[in-house]
Amino acid sequence: MEITAGGLLEIRITPADVGKRVSVRRVQSGADEAPSFTDTVGVLTSWYQGVLTITRKSGETVHISESSLVAGKIVPPAPARRRGPAASFEELARVGARAWQPLESEPLGEWTLRAAGGFTRRANSVLPLGDPGVPLDEALARVTSWYAARELPAYVQTATGAAGTQELLGAELERRGWVNEVSAEVRIAALAPIADVDTGAGAREVRLTRAPDEEWLGMYGRVKDPEVARRVLVAGPSVWFATLPGRAIGRLVVDGRWAGFAAVEVDPEHRRGGLGTAVMAVLARQALEEGASAAWLQVEADNAGALALYDGLGFARHHAYHHFRYRAEAASAAGDPR
Repeated sequence: MEITAGGLLEIRITPADVGKRVSVRRVQSGADEAPSFTDTVGVLTSWYQGVLTITRKSGETVHISESSLVAGKIVPPAPARRRGPAASFEELARVGARAWQPLESEPLGEWTLRAAGGFTRRANSVLPLGDPGVPLDEALARVTSWYAARELPAYVQTATGAAGTQELLGAELERRGWVNEVSAEVRIAALAPIADVDTGAGAREVRLTRAPDEEWLGMYGRVKDPEVARRVLVAGPSVWFATLPGRAIGRLVVDGRWAGFAAVEVDPEHRRGGLGTAVMAVLARQALEEGASAAWLQVEADNAGALALYDGLGFARHHAYHHFRYRAEAASAAGDPR
């Protein structure tokens, strides 16, 4: 917080700073309690009728009464990463989109509408990398109509927590009654250390194929229509499927310098035995042979087992992403959309 020579806190932000990363301090007090201070850091996504809305890098939205502010300032972008590969949000978003492709897509300005018969949110959501070319309300009306015509729920995928992410869009969706149904992290790491992990004898049993077989799909466990799932899963620049028979699976997409890991699943009876690490090490070696040097993956923030595995392999959080779902009843009850 800003402290002047006289020791006073200062409020150095105004409504004109919406869209900037800020740090604020507010006072909280109850009837029988001494005042306490709470700090919040994030993107200022709204300042309306005496209430500030700040979106933290996790995607959490915090509403703060203007009257409770005691200090506030603009803060610079987060410092450059000191480990792992350097990457921009847009680069990772486009790499991620190429790694998990829909069966059908349509542009809306710089947005991309994607559908794949409902198989995964990633292949059945809007990727909004830029301007839709029309006012937001019109864009969202087109989105909901497009998905309704395919008998699919309407999702918009947004991101938070890095330079160029979409905190403002997420806040606007929330105001219009869209519901953040799931959040996850995008993590990145250097590739070579993953390939160098000592995996013991387990790695020698890992089988690599270019398409998922019935065993692989059965272990993945999210498949309602195998044909649709196969078409989505095999699409990508260079796709590999790893199977440790009866015990673990994984998927890899090599795209230039990037190796994208997904669908790393270990049978519950064989967990905590290093099998997930073995699968990823074998896939990493394949990616190195194809010239990749950096790794990325997506993981839900409450998946403790996966997070422990990825922490051990050197993956660090780059940004978070969120899937907002349109719900007509929530949208009709929403207040002023601004």
